[in-house]
Amino acid sequence: MSMKVALVGIGKIARDQHVPAINGSKDWELAATVSRHGSVDGVEAFADLDTLLAERPDIEVVSLCLPPVPRFDYAVAALRAGRHVMLEKPPGATVAECHALEAMAREAGVSVYATWHSREAAQVNQARDWLKDKRLKSLKVTWKEDVRRWHPGQEWIWKAGGLGVFDPGINALSIVTEILPDAIRLTAASLEFPENRETPIAASLVFAHPHGADISAVFDWRQEGDQTWMIEAETDDGVLRLTEGGARLSINGETAAEQDADGNPLLGEYPRLYAKMAKLVRDGGIDMDLAPMTLVADAFLLGRRVTVEPFEE
Repeated sequence: MSMKVALVGIGKIARDQHVPAINGSKDWELAATVSRHGSVDGVEAFADLDTLLAERPDIEVVSLCLPPVPRFDYAVAALRAGRHVMLEKPPGATVAECHALEAMAREAGVSVYATWHSREAAQVNQARDWLKDKRLKSLKVTWKEDVRRWHPGQEWIWKAGGLGVFDPGINALSIVTEILPDAIRLTAASLEFPENRETPIAASLVFAHPHGADISAVFDWRQEGDQTWMIEAETDDGVLRLTEGGARLSINGETAAEQDADGNPLLGEYPRLYAKMAKLVRDGGIDMDLAPMTLVADAFLLGRRVTVEPFEE
């Protein structure tokens, strides 16, 4: 039997990813939306979450697609109402908020899921499995995209709490912390802030690895032309490259298969997230892995701030 879910925040990510993933799954029924401006055809729409929670006790799960700063209050309301909660990435505006939500979910006996959609990219699991018994020599992340293309008019990303270039950069870090068998920690960072913005437009990061591998990352929102989402790892058994945000994998120059063992196309990122959420709810589980967010928080704590020219849309 399918579970009823409400989507809160009907913006680009909800329309492009969440709605198709829900509608394509046997586990879920999109029963309602909450938004001051958006709606989904044929689905009951509410202007505020409190009304939905009061009027629709049959809806078991609330999926929050809001920007990170307002998300905490919505999550608290849903958890206090005994609903399971699914959080878009990053799961909150601060690490402390996320710890608080996990504690509330445990007390209420419901599930909460901090989703990292890039971990569900087609080839991430295969990359993780290949790296688990290799000696890592180096790993370099290059994540460069055009903010005008991917976030047009989204002013919240430029305000405190919006993360700036770490909004996509945290996707790369979610993959790195998934595929490496050892935990890494940040040792240095340089963050470039446009003089008219509150969040960075570019960042360079350096990490320590417990076995001495060289780990670094470069994020930039000023990329024109081809977009670059690549992770390259050199090991004692050759070179692994994840490209297109984890959708494609090559090992020592050979491209990995893009089908499962039965020859079926690999599921997309958001269908996999919703399948995991369904399992968490049914098993009474919680998944609040904050490793990617911790690295971003450390970058803001440790990073050297560099002021650069103003950015205009």
